[in-house]
Amino acid sequence: MSTDTPISRFPVVDPVGLPADLAERYADVQERSGFLPNVFAALAWRPDEARAFFTMHDALMDKDTPGLSTGERELVVVATSAANDCAYCVVAHGAIARIRTRDPHLADLVAVDWRKAPLDDRQRAILDVAVRLSTDPAAVTPEDLDRLRAHGLTEDDVWDVGAITAFFALSNRLAHFAAIPPNPEFHLLGRVPRQR
Repeated sequence: MSTDTPISRFPVVDPVGLPADLAERYADVQERSGFLPNVFAALAWRPDEARAFFTMHDALMDKDTPGLSTGERELVVVATSAANDCAYCVVAHGAIARIRTRDPHLADLVAVDWRKAPLDDRQRAILDVAVRLSTDPAAVTPEDLDRLRAHGLTEDDVWDVGAITAFFALSNRLAHFAAIPPNPEFHLLGRVPRQR
C-alpha cells in the first residue's frame, strides 16, 4: 500500500499465510488488478468469514441479466454505500462501476446524488428502492417491487436488488467498524488507461 494509513483496526494477515484457496484467490485478484484491495487484507484474519463474504459477493455481483446488468449492480452498491456514508465501498465500487458501465462519470454522479444522475426510468426505480431499503427499510412496499417488475426485472433480479443492498449494508458497517480506507489505486480505475 502506498500510504502509512493502517488498513484495519484489526489484525492483518499476510496472504502468504492464508489457507491455499484464499491465497490463490488473493494472488489472482492482485495479479488482475495490480494491487490487493484493503478489504481482502482486513478479512484475511478470519478465513471462514472471508470465504463466505467472497462467495456471497460473487453470487450477487458477477452475473449479468437483462433486467440487472453487472454495471447496474455496482451502481446499487455505490448509491446505497453513499447513503450509508461508506467511503471504502463508494470508492472501490465506484471504480468497478466505471469499468462495468464503461462510463467514467456515472458512478461519481450516483455517489453524490443518484436522483440527479443521468439514469433511465428503470435505473432510477432500482436505485430508489435500493436506497430506501438501505435507509428506511419499512418504507419499501409491495408496490415498489411491482414497479421493478414492471420495468422488466425478474423475480431473481428484484431479489438481487434487495440482497445486494443488504449484503453491502453489512460490508459498509464492517468497513466503518474496522476503519478500512479505500486503496489509492481505486481512484484511478476506469478513468485512465491501466499501465501494464
